[in-house]
Amino acid sequence: MDERKKVVKVVLKNSKNPKLAWHLVKRVLSCSSFSKPTHIEHLVTITSRILAGAKMHEELHQLHKLLLSSHPHHIAHPSIISIVRVLAQLGHIDEAFSHFNSLRAQFPSLPLSLPFYNLLLRSTLQHSRPDLVTSLYTHMIASRVTPQTYTFNLLIHSLCHSRAFDHALQLFDKMSLKGCPPNEFTLALLVRGLCRAGHVQQALDLVNNNHNSTPIANRVVYNTLVSRLCRDERNDEAQKLVQRMSQQGLFPDVVTFNSRISALCRSGKVLEASRIFRDMQMDAELGLPRPNVVTFNLMLKGFCKQGMMEDARGLVDTMKKAGVFDTLRSYNIWLFGLVRNRELLEARFVLDEMVTKGFEPNAYTYNIMVDGLCRNHMLSDARELMDVMISNGVYPDTVTYSSLLHGYCSKGKVFEAKRLLHEMRRKGCQPNTYTCNTLLHSLWKEGRTQEAEEMLQKMNEKSYQPDTVTCNIVVNGLCRNGELDKASEIVSEMWTNGTTSLHKGNSFASLINSIGNASNCLPDGITYTTLINGLCRVGRLEEAKKWFIEMLAKNLCPDSVTYDTFIWSFCKQGKISSAFRVLKDMERNGCSKTLKTYNALIMGLGSKKQIFEIYGLMDEMREKGISPNICTYNNTINCLCEGGKEKEAISLLQEMLDKGITPNISSFKILIKAFCKSSDFKGASELFEVALSICGHKEALYSLMFNELLAGGQLFEAKQLFEASLDRYLALKNFMYKDLIGRLCQDDRLADANSLLHKLIDKGYGFDHASFMPVIDGLSKIGNKQQADELAKRMMELEFEDRPVDRTYQNVKRVVPGKLQKDGGRDWQDIVNRDGGGGVALKTLKRVQKGWGQGSISSLLSQSNDFLDY
Repeated sequence: MDERKKVVKVVLKNSKNPKLAWHLVKRVLSCSSFSKPTHIEHLVTITSRILAGAKMHEELHQLHKLLLSSHPHHIAHPSIISIVRVLAQLGHIDEAFSHFNSLRAQFPSLPLSLPFYNLLLRSTLQHSRPDLVTSLYTHMIASRVTPQTYTFNLLIHSLCHSRAFDHALQLFDKMSLKGCPPNEFTLALLVRGLCRAGHVQQALDLVNNNHNSTPIANRVVYNTLVSRLCRDERNDEAQKLVQRMSQQGLFPDVVTFNSRISALCRSGKVLEASRIFRDMQMDAELGLPRPNVVTFNLMLKGFCKQGMMEDARGLVDTMKKAGVFDTLRSYNIWLFGLVRNRELLEARFVLDEMVTKGFEPNAYTYNIMVDGLCRNHMLSDARELMDVMISNGVYPDTVTYSSLLHGYCSKGKVFEAKRLLHEMRRKGCQPNTYTCNTLLHSLWKEGRTQEAEEMLQKMNEKSYQPDTVTCNIVVNGLCRNGELDKASEIVSEMWTNGTTSLHKGNSFASLINSIGNASNCLPDGITYTTLINGLCRVGRLEEAKKWFIEMLAKNLCPDSVTYDTFIWSFCKQGKISSAFRVLKDMERNGCSKTLKTYNALIMGLGSKKQIFEIYGLMDEMREKGISPNICTYNNTINCLCEGGKEKEAISLLQEMLDKGITPNISSFKILIKAFCKSSDFKGASELFEVALSICGHKEALYSLMFNELLAGGQLFEAKQLFEASLDRYLALKNFMYKDLIGRLCQDDRLADANSLLHKLIDKGYGFDHASFMPVIDGLSKIGNKQQADELAKRMMELEFEDRPVDRTYQNVKRVVPGKLQKDGGRDWQDIVNRDGGGGVALKTLKRVQKGWGQGSISSLLSQSNDFLDY
């Protein structure tokens, strides 16, 4: 073995110890043992790979200098070029160009080959550095290196990547003049670039050009066009293009059909895609290609996306029989479909089946399951699955933790979310901006402004660059908290350098400072709509209009949500004509009416009792396929009831039930009030029974019906309903029970009033003790002093039990075991001095006090031990 081979072998042997290898190479290159340029170039290439792999760029520059200082130029130059070549191939583009520019500056007349330039061009494109292509091509022309068609293809690829399509097309036209006619690859690159940018018509025109210099389109070009046309829902044109392929002898292959199926599934036209798929399976005589595993996976994904789970299951069975359901990708698609459609139990069985059949789930597989469990609020199960994941050697990544963190935040468990974030960092899994945004949004939602501000500060410290979503979360949070001026300031600063806000006293200055230097943090339509919505909600319409004008000036097109905000605000203020002017502008700008639009207009028209116009809007909704929701019906029912058209309102209630829309408590409140207002208490009672059967035995329904019966003078029915409410231990807050007791006493129904009081006491309710006064007064007036004294005594006992014993027990209430604690009582001195407290009742209370031999109720505090012990 000669000396050269020995050195190379030793260097390769020490490739895992790059520093030692470098010292060895330095020693070898300093002597003259390597005389042939090819030998030196071979050694430098190997050394460059070792040093570049270890990111020892400083040593590579030393190698560059060593070659120039110790060897003649004709030996050094090829070796230095090999350094550039290795760095470019390994993706160290900046370092490669540093060496290249240094060599070019020292030896401007150094001849370089076309393959070398092509290598550099290709590497810059592969590593997304099209900015270097222009200077490279300029130097190539200046060095009088003649480009080939392959070179022009690289240049066109670069121009398309930079979306400079006009220049790409010009270069395409000039290629023939430069002696390098475009080939089918040139055309394919241009067509793909134009289609990706949405310029499909330009791509079609290019293919249809019959100029002699234009190459004939191949199958790749046609497949690209078919795919894009299908994506743009231009299916007829795609079909014609497929026919044209056949006429030109380019029979569509499975890629062509997969492109069509993929585009159709993506646009939701799964049935149309399935027809093509079925033809591929059945019509072999037509010469159609047979579906491959990609075709099956595309159809499976399409069925799952549209919730067609029975079709998906049938397809999975077909795939298993055909032996094509044998890839991890197929299992992941099926797993994702099951989770998406909330078939979590079956998804778990599929996960077990994967393991049984020898398919090891990867991080993506587990992330599908974790995300599905979290979205269904099964957080403990998601946590357990993470443990299983780790035990199987698959470690959670940022997506796993982000899904779990989002689950905690959606349940309002901010403490657990923050703890998970710390755990994530501790285990070496760095959060991304999405993770931080999720927690930030939750903090704002929970009203924890101080913690949100601290979170923003940490994001800046950890160099998590805030994006537009971050800013929108902050703007939304400030608007919710009523800090609209701060929100407006942030939106303004998002367009300029945020450092100017540091002197404005804005507590979010650190965020704005980051925003000002971030090109990806410009306001979008959501930013403006959020701010406009906040301003409209507090009635600052003029300011909202100014922001709307600025939004248009910034070429940000408002959407239906933005317009709906203004329409809702105008309708709420009763400015119906202004709302319809906004509606006209909305339709003129191509924004369709939404359910929210109709609901706002119906609410506004209802306030003006324009029922005919409301019916017109509801008919229009049906024509456009927009189904009314509970809000639509409630607004219409309210308008009908206010106009005295209860029967029409009842028919709307029936329509709701027929359409499967469940009325809520508000629906019945409106109707019950309307029936009681017209003194149809029988109809109101029937509605009340229906409401209980649909909404359940809610306090809001009982208190509403009770108060309406009482206001209508239906004392017997009101008393019965109140007793039923007590039997259900409903809260008394909204019941006008004191008025019932007073009315019963006025009608000389003292026994009924007295029984209600005793029922309240027996049920353990803490209630307003002023309710005793009319009963005590009534009993005293008819001479039943003994019963009046007993009732007064009981009143004071209850008042004493409800009073705080000391500061420690100032919130203590009387509670009966097994019963709900209700509204508390009041100080008896306040009660007897009310206008409602009769003089006779007051005398009775004073007489009872004297009978006890106590000077005041406060002197009884020492007897509170029985209550405290209990």
